[in-house]
Amino acid sequence: MAKPEHEFFPVENIAYTICPGDNPKIKERILAADDKAGVATRILRYEPGADFTASGVQRHDFWEEVYILEGSFTDLTLGETFTAGMYACRPPGMPHGPWRSDEGVTTFEVRYRG
Repeated sequence: MAKPEHEFFPVENIAYTICPGDNPKIKERILAADDKAGVATRILRYEPGADFTASGVQRHDFWEEVYILEGSFTDLTLGETFTAGMYACRPPGMPHGPWRSDEGVTTFEVRYRG
């Protein structure tokens, strides 16, 4: 199954849910998903003070593209803070994170198989 077909719709109609890992300060709004392939398009939100340290460095078996819409977060491994207007394209297996956000951050993410 591929991601479902959607014509334009108000994104606000989709509720935020707590991300895997159960941190109540880290939530996602899934816009489209292919559960069989394990990929999705989503809006990810870290509330101020959210910390993803417990999950450690992340590696995925899919491509991930991330655009920061607002706010900022810090990659604790790199010791770098990334801000609104910045973009990342991560191939499968690329290490990233863990993350912390003091002010909060909202990103738009697309995950897909190559």
